[in-house]
Amino acid sequence: MVALSDSIVHPGIRRVIDVLSNFLHGKEQALRLALICFFARGHLLIEDLPGLGKTTLAIGIARALGMDFGRIQCTSDLLPSDVTGLSIFDQQRSIFEFKPGPIFHNIVLVDEINRAPPKTQSALLEAMGEKQVTVEGRTYPLPVPFFVIATQNPLESFGTFPLPESQMDRFMMKISIGYPSREAEREILRGGSRRRELYSLDPVLTQEEILEIQESARKNVHVSDLVLDYLQNIVALTRTSPLLRAGLSTRGALALLHTSRVDAFFKGKEFVSPENIRSVAPYVISHRILPREEYRSVDRMEVVRSLLEEVPVPVY
Repeated sequence: MVALSDSIVHPGIRRVIDVLSNFLHGKEQALRLALICFFARGHLLIEDLPGLGKTTLAIGIARALGMDFGRIQCTSDLLPSDVTGLSIFDQQRSIFEFKPGPIFHNIVLVDEINRAPPKTQSALLEAMGEKQVTVEGRTYPLPVPFFVIATQNPLESFGTFPLPESQMDRFMMKISIGYPSREAEREILRGGSRRRELYSLDPVLTQEEILEIQESARKNVHVSDLVLDYLQNIVALTRTSPLLRAGLSTRGALALLHTSRVDAFFKGKEFVSPENIRSVAPYVISHRILPREEYRSVDRMEVVRSLLEEVPVPVY
């Protein structure tokens, strides 16, 4: 069996995956998708049960990329100001001074986002969409790059608030980690948790290299009209399929394009192929579509895969 990192030829990305694979046993697929999302300049939603490594994955990416890291632990009483920060009156200088909240980091882990009340969830919308926050009429830019990794327990878990469609659409990709294989779990059981070691991990890439990869993936990977037609045919089918009552938005179509470019860049290609689109499509589309009532029990990932089979792949 070929390791997932073997399909990645970019030396910097290979180094990141090889280093983090020592800490994230059996999570190479989730790691690859998370890196695609980061370098496509999007935000990531991870939905899974507790204890499967969501937090470890987020910490590992932050350390390997040498990014400033912050964490927001969501609870039912979390306030918007707990996320964005607030102005505090300085008695000595007789002025209000803004104290930035935990959102002011390069990589922000929003843990158990669906445990936060809707008003607090909405405080993240401007930050994720505009890379800035507005507090008491003043706008504050967020660091560059800025990447939100939100984790979410399944909606049937007790004490959760479903994310509104407008916020789901802000996430470029949605993934799950799943249970590890028997072999991967055996390694974890033998070695124990290595999360503490992650905090002392040396960065694998510099910030200049990170920004260069982001820029190169967007500017130097070509998308032909034939492949663009294929992408638009997929988008159009999500909007007309009898299985769905709402399909992909234009923001979703752009997300599919950007992630396909990064997937191609990771694999050393200068052009996007239908295979790149099909590789990322389930993780970009599944959380954006709304199945009709009679199909709500069907797994959305399977719906997306069935739609992909309906769209003819262009022949070069």
